[in-house]
Amino acid sequence: MLNKIVQAAGQVKSHRLAAVVLGVVGEIAISGRHVNRLTEGIGTELEEKRDRETEDYVHHRREEPVAPAPPLVAIGLDGGRLMTRESGQGPGVHGEQWKEEKVACLLALEANTFTADPHPEPPRCFLDAPQVDQLVRDIQSRHGPRQENELPQLAELSLGKAPPPPAGGNAAPLEDTDSDERAWPPKRTTNARTCVATMQDCEAFGPMVAAEAWRRNFPAAPRGALLGDGAPWIWKQQEKWFKNLTPVVDFVHALTYLYVTATVLAASVSERWQMYVAWMTLCWQGKVCQVIEDLEARRERLGSFEGKLPPTDPREALRRTLTYLKNNASRMNYSEYRKQGLPVSSSMVESLIKEVNYRVKGTEKFWDNPEGAEAILQVRAAQLSDDDRLSDYIASRPGSASRRRATREHGQAA
Repeated sequence: MLNKIVQAAGQVKSHRLAAVVLGVVGEIAISGRHVNRLTEGIGTELEEKRDRETEDYVHHRREEPVAPAPPLVAIGLDGGRLMTRESGQGPGVHGEQWKEEKVACLLALEANTFTADPHPEPPRCFLDAPQVDQLVRDIQSRHGPRQENELPQLAELSLGKAPPPPAGGNAAPLEDTDSDERAWPPKRTTNARTCVATMQDCEAFGPMVAAEAWRRNFPAAPRGALLGDGAPWIWKQQEKWFKNLTPVVDFVHALTYLYVTATVLAASVSERWQMYVAWMTLCWQGKVCQVIEDLEARRERLGSFEGKLPPTDPREALRRTLTYLKNNASRMNYSEYRKQGLPVSSSMVESLIKEVNYRVKGTEKFWDNPEGAEAILQVRAAQLSDDDRLSDYIASRPGSASRRRATREHGQAA
């Protein structure tokens, strides 16, 4: 019954709704407040278990992994946002603020290696103008209002309001897909995904993910990638905990920078599309240095300017895109990554964050900071892992009716 209650609480939008579902479907009469207490209790236990395993990993009290090494692994790191409130303040919301949760997606994959790039031309989805335009808008809206160090959103640009070219006119011609292309991108194995989530900072998050990777025997995998959107904290954790993995910048985030920059620079929709396609194709083929050279030349022609420029100024857009590309150029050799069979997109962690946010993010939804938010993240991450770890934990925890207890040997009296 406890498993049913916690599973329902992790799957639906609120504890109150979980109580309704349990009453209708499971014929379990329970209040939303009681569901909350039970779920937070299990989440706190999972948090304590995670922290013990992380401490054991960091201090080299590690149990040898029992799982066989996957042929190929990928770890995606990213952050989402949820609303929190100060705990212990009584009814209502006090001290509300947005806080970032860190999320990791660990995947076991399988893929071939290739002597030549198995997919040298960009996928058709990146050459479909309406689809690309909507993709960029979706990514920008997911990150919320533009921050000071970000490129402008398309909605802020006059050209961004103009419709993109119709689909089909600029897309690559349809061609038969050869066997190499069918073998890439890599495919998931059975029980491929496990998840880690926390409200703690990146310094605490890194060893948590490393401990989970160790448990799954990821360090023994012959090939692997760590993927991220280009945020510096991700590469810092890669250097510290995942040196065996190839760092890869998510191609879609690089595409977004190029598309927005083309929008800022172009005088027409057709010119924007031509700029974007040329730059995107070069990046897809691992020729980011040529894109940097082109952008540098355009920036030089526009001339320098002392002082602060608005983000919609072409010189400022070029500066920010050049900074992003230069900082991440060593992690954008996409042609070589595909030859190794590695993924080049962090879409697996991006989609995972959406699944996490389905439960933790919503209108007028506030989590006690940190205990309530941390607890529900553990329940949700366990549910979204393919190994059924939430049910297994509830069945084996102390006090469980189904837990096997060790027999005791009592010494005889002297």
